[in-house]
Amino acid sequence: MIESLTPSEAAVVAGVSVRDVHRMIDEHILPEALYTATQTRSFKSQACALISFYFRAANRLTSEERQRTIARASESVPEPRTIQDEFLTIDLTPFHKEAEERLKRLHEAQDVVVMDPEILSGTPVIRGTRVPVYDIAASVTIGIPMERILSAYPSLKREQVELATLYVEANPQRGRPRQKAPLPPNAKVISRSTRTISKPQSPSCSLMSASALNSRSWRANAPITKPRT
Repeated sequence: MIESLTPSEAAVVAGVSVRDVHRMIDEHILPEALYTATQTRSFKSQACALISFYFRAANRLTSEERQRTIARASESVPEPRTIQDEFLTIDLTPFHKEAEERLKRLHEAQDVVVMDPEILSGTPVIRGTRVPVYDIAASVTIGIPMERILSAYPSLKREQVELATLYVEANPQRGRPRQKAPLPPNAKVISRSTRTISKPQSPSCSLMSASALNSRSWRANAPITKPRT
């Protein structure tokens, strides 16, 4: 089934960055039949395999060869999985298969998220909970271990956390960050860190410290000479 995807969604399905997705339009790499660029940009889902192919095959094929392959693949409906280009035979099957799997995963992520005006004023939350998906994704992004996240939110499963992270990747927040939502009643605080603010040193102290450091460094690297006898 062909559907329309936002640039962020297309990037997730293609397995590339949003910047690379926009390049496909800006540099006239992708045929116009596979995207729209009127008021907002959108991509047909079938374009994602070709976007993935263009960037992942960069170390094997020239830009001209990749563009010719994309042009020939998009001329036929349905798209052929194998393209013959003079003496080259290019198999696009792996790119289509991976894009289809990532699109299916994206649909699963969309299904696990709900926006209800009665729940946190419509903030996207994981279905069946009051846990904001953007809070969960932020925890994953900064490197908090999965075990700590699951311990803080006992109602969640690993699969839900992974899908929430994928949802946020395909639907990045825009504008000012919202106020932090309160923890749910059953959440557990793992640790609370404190920060000590030290008085800044004066410029003279900083220069002296740097001078001392350079002196130590010079002495450490100086050649060893024997005293004259």
